Amino acid sequence: MTSCRPAPPVCALLLLVAGCSGGGADAGSEKTVTAADSRPYSGIGAGEAIHFTGTEPFWGGEVSGDTLTYQTPDDQKGRQIAVARFAGRNGVSFSGDLDGKPLVLAITPGRCSDGMSDRAYPFAATLQVRGEQRQGCAWTERQPFSGPRA
Repeated sequence: MTSCRPAPPVCALLLLVAGCSGGGADAGSEKTVTAADSRPYSGIGAGEAIHFTGTEPFWGGEVSGDTLTYQTPDDQKGRQIAVARFAGRNGVSFSGDLDGKPLVLAITPGRCSDGMSDRAYPFAATLQVRGEQRQGCAWTERQPFSGPRA
């Protein structure tokens, strides 16, 4: 069984918030989850790498397996963080610790724009880090973004 740190209810709440927030996702582009559906989200496989990016402030990185690499302009190489994966009903989340504080990344389906490029991403990303909540976008190799590469 996959665990979630700091606690499964926190991850579930983040997935609910991420699925409902404006964060660049277009309303209506994702499947509606009902109370009768208790299956965990399967749109991103446990073995898939997930790339994520955000602006204001700029941040990004990748989750692969049980390692999340978190990058900022001040740390372009990035910090590697051990994370636990949690599949909720409308997305997946990854939780770990950065500098002794909780870091939680929630990925939910829905068309997303970073607001700075002509790219369209298939997932919204909500990051809780250092006491802040940040909104961004995400993609996988199987479900890439569309638009220019650079």
